[in-house]
Amino acid sequence: MSEINIRRTHGKSLKDARKAAKHLADELRDDLKMTYRWDGDVLDFQRSGVQGQLTLDKSDVAIEIKLGFLFSAFKPMIEQEIHKFLDENFPV
Repeated sequence: MSEINIRRTHGKSLKDARKAAKHLADELRDDLKMTYRWDGDVLDFQRSGVQGQLTLDKSDVAIEIKLGFLFSAFKPMIEQEIHKFLDENFPV
């Protein structure tokens, strides 16, 4: 199993950070058929072969993803897409 761990400081209010995270969750659901649920300021998402969490606090956003065997081959591309999303939605 391969893992991706990314933490970044953001300059948003917690409310705006949650709004940006919901945008990600909706994209994951629509584009990749993932399910998600909120537990406070933690967004859990999953589908077959992928399991992850996006955690928000007042200054940071953290993403932790576990990739199954088949998805581990796509780890560099997935990391690149995560950084792109964070650049667009959580600028420093």
